[in-house]
Order: sequence, then C-alpha cells, then structure tokens
Amino acid sequence: MNTPDATAKRSRRYLGRFRSRSRTVKSVSEPPVQHGRAPDETGHTLRDLVVITGLSGAGKSAAMAVFEDAGYFCVDNLPPEMISSLAELFEHSGSKVELAAIVSDARGGSYFEEIAPVLDQLRGSGLAFRILFLDADDQTIVNRFKETRRRHPLAPQTGAAEGIAAERRILTPIRQLADAVIDTTELSPAGLRRVIAEDFLTPETRGKLAVTFMTFGFKHGPPRNVDLSFDVRFLPNPYYIEDLRELTGLDEPVRSYVMESEGIDEFYARLVPLLDYLLPAYADEGKQHLTIGIGCTGGRHRSVVIAEHLADVYRQNAELTVGVAHRDVERRSVG
Repeated sequence: MNTPDATAKRSRRYLGRFRSRSRTVKSVSEPPVQHGRAPDETGHTLRDLVVITGLSGAGKSAAMAVFEDAGYFCVDNLPPEMISSLAELFEHSGSKVELAAIVSDARGGSYFEEIAPVLDQLRGSGLAFRILFLDADDQTIVNRFKETRRRHPLAPQTGAAEGIAAERRILTPIRQLADAVIDTTELSPAGLRRVIAEDFLTPETRGKLAVTFMTFGFKHGPPRNVDLSFDVRFLPNPYYIEDLRELTGLDEPVRSYVMESEGIDEFYARLVPLLDYLLPAYADEGKQHLTIGIGCTGGRHRSVVIAEHLADVYRQNAELTVGVAHRDVERRSVG
C-alpha cells in the first residue's frame, strides 16, 4: 500500500544505498550556462541537473551513457517520489556533485504516474533543471523489444503494443513539460549521441575523445586491445648502435637518432594527415576511447620515440585527451 510512511521508508532505504555507492565525478571545467542554483552559503556546487524520461525502448540507457561520458553523475531507474530527495542531497552542504542526470521511467511501476506533479513541485522549489524526453514510433519500439527479447514493463504478460499504448497515456503530461524531445525512430546509438552532444550539452561538457598511443615490441606479441596499429620496424634500429642499445626512446640520444633517421619525415607526412582524418571520424561515431598501437622489434626504441612525438602533436588539440603507454620499455633490450 502506497502510504506516506511507506514512501518515506523507501526513500530512506534508497538514499542510504545511494550514499554508500557514491563515486568520483569527472572534472568538467566552467560550463558557460548555470542551470542549477548559483553556489551560496550552503556550499553545494550543482550546476546542471537533467531528468531523462520517455518511452521504454526509445534509448534512455544510451542517452544516459552520453551524459556519463561527459562527466555527469548518473542515477538510473529512480522512482519519481525520490527525485526531490535526491535533488536535495545534491544541494546539501558539502556536496561535490556538479553535473547530474537522472533516468526515471515506467520501470518505477505505479509510482511512475507521479512524475509530472513531482517535477512541477521541484520547479516550484526554485531548482532549475532540464527534462529530456525520448520518443520513437510504436513499430520501432516493438521491433527493439523483439530484438532484445525483453518484456515491456507495463505489459509483462501481454504484448509490447499494449504496454506502449498505456505508457503513452501516462507520459502525455511529462512530454508537454520537456525542454527537449528527441525522436529516435531513425537514429542509431551513435546518431543519438551526436544529437545530444550537439543540442543538449555545452562544449565544455561534451566528452572528449581519449587517445592512447601504446608502444609494444613484436618480439613480445602484439597487444590485444588496440584499435589501430602501425609497424615502424622499417626505420633504422638503435639496438645495433652499441651506445644506444641499453637506452630507450625516452633518452635524448635515442630520440635524436630516430628523429634524424632516413624516411622519418616522409613517414610523419603520411601518418599525421591520416590520423587527422580518422580521429574526428571516430569521435563523430561516438567513440570515447581510441588506442593506437606503435610497434617495433622490442618496444623500447623506435616505437617509444614515435609515440611520444605523436602524443606531443595531438596534445595541442583541445578536442582530445592524449596519453602514452609503453608496454615493453622496461623489458630486456632485444632490438
């Protein structure tokens, strides 16, 4: 029975689990728009709160992933009755949550019908937030449920069509309150990511493509988790220079040797334009992490020099987060 006491007990239990699962939020620098209340004497730092809702099967999980990758603290499947309590927790003195996204939908059962009055009440409290509503045509949603072999939350014993019709009736008031409505009927997950990033996120909160240049030695086997791989064994090998053999590509004598090698300029002249083309293409398709393998014989000399140089080049691109990993640089020198 949905009594006030029962509701309060459920809220306390849920928020207790929420506090125990608190996690670090990725740092995001100074979005130009302040959506939440301005920081005051309470000490909270909430800058943006997004409520994601809409039809089951319309892509809410994919949408939440976009916000999570952009540094938002995300809570999935939150019953409407707990939205206000969670917002109060975000605004509590000492809260470190700056960006938050909440998904609330029909999985909340009969309590989901309360979402429109709950959000009206929250707006009346003075807290600014945005509502993102995801929609799709009935046949597309039916097909998605068939593909995933899942039951519609509002029609577990019948067909998805009945659940969709019931859900549309419940969602009519909240759809009218939405700040943005996205129809995902003809959108792929990557397309949905692009729409949200372009129309709903600020430039500062859009997730950057994280690029890692990973060096390795073919002598020790290729790495398993690379997206692209380049073999630089065509370059002269410092291993055969006695004074350089025990050094690595992190040492200046080896770096100078490789950077002055015959063919290195021509190699960069071809590789850099290729990466200039590929990196934005991967980002446009929604890829968040890209690992580029650079391999030589032992993974200690040529590959290390080239990976460090490429990292320096692409660190100048503000749209990228660039790192370097040297898998085999500490291994015994074998070329």
